[in-house]
Amino acid sequence: MSNRTSTVLIVVFLVLLFDQVLKIWVKTHMEYGEEFGILGLSWARIHFVENKGMAFGLSLGGDWGKLGLSIFRLIAVGFLIYIIRSLIQSKETLGVIFSFSLILAGALGNILDSAFYGLIFSETPYHGGLASMFPEGGGYASFLHGKVVDMLYFPLIDSHFPDWFPIWGGQRFQFFRPVFNISDAAISSGVISLVLFHHRIFKSGKEEEQKKESVGVATDSTAEGQSGETAEDAES
Repeated sequence: MSNRTSTVLIVVFLVLLFDQVLKIWVKTHMEYGEEFGILGLSWARIHFVENKGMAFGLSLGGDWGKLGLSIFRLIAVGFLIYIIRSLIQSKETLGVIFSFSLILAGALGNILDSAFYGLIFSETPYHGGLASMFPEGGGYASFLHGKVVDMLYFPLIDSHFPDWFPIWGGQRFQFFRPVFNISDAAISSGVISLVLFHHRIFKSGKEEEQKKESVGVATDSTAEGQSGETAEDAES
């Protein structure tokens, strides 16, 4: 097994392990909306919420929207596996493969919630109470209709606009309000890493196309030159 393949397997395994362990603990030990500070910090919290949709608490309405999103995630995972396999075969750098592995692991983490959490957990009461794992009466939703568990909350700034501020004067202001999970963080980290440190891979595709076009133009020019010489020879 190559170092690149090992990197993919290790990254995916570790992200899924920490992501699912934390989600299951939060789901079975915290009431909906309950929170506590990480190491006593006010700006770093574990805050339990669930959502039916996308990353960072965004949602896509209705059961059909949820099903469509789950199917899209499955297709995206298949595409990511194809990309990573191609990168391994072309011996791409470990940094690029590591970044794509983070994205793959994050996508898989949220798919597990959508696919199985509705089957193995009871519904989390919104007005107090804990969910249970493998309830006697079955889970709260069917396959691919489970809710994604979110818990990481970092309101770095939690204050109020001054009274004189236009429109929002006196209203509460929070910087970075989304609640997310380890899978979301892995996807975001992978994308940011690709954009900041490995953006050359987006250029390489264009360069290959330009090279092919250049080779095609050169070939056509050579062919035309040879045809011209043959015609002149024939006339002479």
